[in-house]
Amino acid sequence: MESEERMRLFGLSHLAVERELDKVEAALEIDLQRSEHDEKEEEYYPQFGQVLRREAADMGRHYELFYCLEKSIRTLIAETLKAQHGENWWTTRVPQAVQDNAKANIQREIDSGVTLRSEDEIDFTTFGELGEIVRNNWESFDAIFSSQKAFTKIMTSLNMLRGPIAHCSPLAEDEVVRLRLTVKDWFRLME
Repeated sequence: MESEERMRLFGLSHLAVERELDKVEAALEIDLQRSEHDEKEEEYYPQFGQVLRREAADMGRHYELFYCLEKSIRTLIAETLKAQHGENWWTTRVPQAVQDNAKANIQREIDSGVTLRSEDEIDFTTFGELGEIVRNNWESFDAIFSSQKAFTKIMTSLNMLRGPIAHCSPLAEDEVVRLRLTVKDWFRLME
């Protein structure tokens, strides 16, 4: 047998072994760390176990969904109020208690010496306060949302679902289904 043929067979054998190891990793839900890791990946604390990492990866999907949803809600509120009430919408249309809380959150970040998360005050509000802003300005949003009662119900549900996602607790299977349905309800509310 020629050496070129042996090399080809060796390569094919190697691929077959790799495929079998992939199956073992998937079946046992483990990472044998056969792939090369770049330097950045090594910085992500190998002390954390595989079970915790798998849970984090599963929750990452829900975090990504909520991140997009919450950022889009903040943008919708800011753009709608700015378009209808001008540049000073924050001071003229946002309840004073919400403004005060945002101001306190900004000051807390300044005092801690960290980089401010944003230049926009609305990014310093809680998720629940976003609902307050909309309800206090319903006349600006009634053309966007089909029902104020449904808006309040959906925002309350989203706020409850946000808790475990934002505070590093796994979502129960039923809550994953509830999250998906509530997000669908959110978009249906704007049809």
